[in-house]
Amino acid sequence: MLEAFGLSDPGCVRSNNEDYFISDSESGIFILADGMGGANAGEYASHLSAEMLYEYLLNSANQTGLEMLEHGFLEANWAVRQAAQANSELAGMGTTLVVARDIGEARLQIGSVGDSRAYLSSKGAISLLTQDQTWVAEVGARLGLSDEALKKHPMRHVLTMAVGSTEDLRISTCIVQMQPGDTVLLCSDGLHGVVGEKILGEALDSEKTLAEKCHYLVEAAKDEGGPDNVTVVLIKLV
Repeated sequence: MLEAFGLSDPGCVRSNNEDYFISDSESGIFILADGMGGANAGEYASHLSAEMLYEYLLNSANQTGLEMLEHGFLEANWAVRQAAQANSELAGMGTTLVVARDIGEARLQIGSVGDSRAYLSSKGAISLLTQDQTWVAEVGARLGLSDEALKKHPMRHVLTMAVGSTEDLRISTCIVQMQPGDTVLLCSDGLHGVVGEKILGEALDSEKTLAEKCHYLVEAAKDEGGPDNVTVVLIKLV
């Protein structure tokens, strides 16, 4: 049985919240999106992509192959691109998208585009399940720059892939085998880009409830200045 809780906050700097999440324990579908674009375009992109993927997965409940998950991402990508083409005010919009989907036998499918992340907390250890599609991760690291230099690099927030940005979408996927007590964290870069993994791991491994952990993590990001919207979804196998 899965328990879940999600929380989103605009942070301390942004006036609007372009993050969006869906947490549906009954259907076992958990989605987080971090939009980008001028005016309200980022907010629109995150809502549209998440809802499109959610509806697709709901209607494909009996088809649990990774190729079906990937097709759901492509459907969301098509919807965002069509909306941008139909309305000039939405031109150039895009969004990250990360999903965790229950496929039975204590297994979760994970899929992602962009730099919103999924982590697994198991037996006191935290591990990253997704791969950032960013300039820093895909280009900067190959240039031999130090971790400290990469953290401060002016290109550190530049995505190399986003839903809505291209027809040739690259989707990272994996399957996670969970044990009772394990927790999966979905988060936007307003959390993982601000709060270190040590704090994330300690919070997830604590005796707090899922709701308390979500509030703690959001406040931890805000204590560090909250430069971006911050969204957290926790999924626990009980």
